Amino acid sequence: MITGELKSKIDRLWEAVWTSGISNPLEAIEQITYLLFIRRLDIMEQAKENKASRLGRTVENPIYTDETKALRWSSFTNEAPENMLTLVRDGVFPWLRRLGGDDSTYAHHMRDARFTIPTPNLLTKAVDMIGDIDMGDRDTKGDLYEYMLSKIATAGQNGQFRTPRHIIQLMVEMMAPQPGDEICDPACGTAGFLVASAEYVERTHREALFDKKQREHFNQSMFHGFDFDSTMLRIGSMNMLLHSVENPDIRYRDSLAQSAAGEADRYSLILANPPFAGSLDYEQTATDLQKVVKTKKTELLFLALFLRLLKPGGRAAVIVPEGVLFGSSKAHKDLRKLLVEGHKLDAVVKLPSGVFKPYAGVSTAILFFTKTNSGGTDNVWFYEVTADGWSLDDKRVPLLPMDKLGPLVSDGALSEEEHAKNNLPDVLARWRRRNGSEQYQARTEQSFCVPKADIAAQGYDLSLNRFKEIVHEEVEHRVPGEVMEELERIEAEIQQGMSELKRMLG
Repeated sequence: MITGELKSKIDRLWEAVWTSGISNPLEAIEQITYLLFIRRLDIMEQAKENKASRLGRTVENPIYTDETKALRWSSFTNEAPENMLTLVRDGVFPWLRRLGGDDSTYAHHMRDARFTIPTPNLLTKAVDMIGDIDMGDRDTKGDLYEYMLSKIATAGQNGQFRTPRHIIQLMVEMMAPQPGDEICDPACGTAGFLVASAEYVERTHREALFDKKQREHFNQSMFHGFDFDSTMLRIGSMNMLLHSVENPDIRYRDSLAQSAAGEADRYSLILANPPFAGSLDYEQTATDLQKVVKTKKTELLFLALFLRLLKPGGRAAVIVPEGVLFGSSKAHKDLRKLLVEGHKLDAVVKLPSGVFKPYAGVSTAILFFTKTNSGGTDNVWFYEVTADGWSLDDKRVPLLPMDKLGPLVSDGALSEEEHAKNNLPDVLARWRRRNGSEQYQARTEQSFCVPKADIAAQGYDLSLNRFKEIVHEEVEHRVPGEVMEELERIEAEIQQGMSELKRMLG
């Protein structure tokens, strides 16, 4: 948890960046990211030097040479502001781009790094702020980066890159990643799903990660993210680094345009909220996806892609626009039928329409499914989320204290009043009972199960309202004789009133 003082410094730095002319929030994040990366390189080098000193040896695989030691964070930050700007712009960044000799994902994405901080004063502010961060504290640096990323959403135009953290956490908690999983987000953006998965595994399987082979898998081959925006790749890579994943597989890939043949049947878990831009030309779409579903709709093509990428038995939790649930085109119906009949559709969680405000008001749902290639759907679990803990208007302000927000609350279950403002802990609790007591829930409840036969009878429509039943309040009816007596009494009162009125009028 970062302190209010550090948040205040970030806010001041952010304001300084904007007023200096860097008006694109992604560029602002990117420039701060570079400086975080440069400082981490220096810390890594210090750790190597300390180890070599203790062992009485030379430094193993040094990052810096005698010729480049002036480019270290601990060196150039002692320079005067004007000299520091010149050294970073003309020395550090050209060196950083050549660092590609190291085959890590970070080095790869830094090859086209550009330094755009325009003034010595702004660079000094940035260096001072970053210098105050305890880079050895995983939580501090991770929370810091999350706080900076949150500014992408509040900045407006680029908010579509960011799924709300509490929705990500809900999906990760429901899928419960295991240490042996290979996790993929084919539209990873800032890598929020991958980061949350890494945090979950470290929190729930800490002992397993003490094993050398398991830790190597965690650092090298557990996390995979694709994006076709180079800025997103750099930001996503740094986000993973700051959450202690040393070398994730974050790489350029146009997921819908490139064939998935080389990635097919590879991943055991997919978590994603892909961008749904509308339609693509057939010529731009990978032919192997068109074989699964003949469509131009990106939301359907992404679902087809997920089915190709998953290995048999692999699971997925993905956000889709609500139209996927009830769209009437042949492609919509075919894909829903494929999920229900060809694989195992586990759940449909309907989200309120304000979850992605202020930058999108579209209604969405989360689909949970397992790739089987042989069916397996018996019942589908439905849940209607009516409140996620934040206001559903453009302001998106929290409705509860911080310890009552998100899917995990510190004091256990929420009260009925608190639940009305945050359904997420209840979603998680009921999800864990989906094969037990949830099977007997009435369809008038907030969650319930629907047999496959009922879904097939509705043409594989998956909209929750298709199956939800409304509770009608029972009205007590009086016998006809009582009603007639009441009418006669009212008529008599009216006649008496008319007579009184005539008498008064003379």
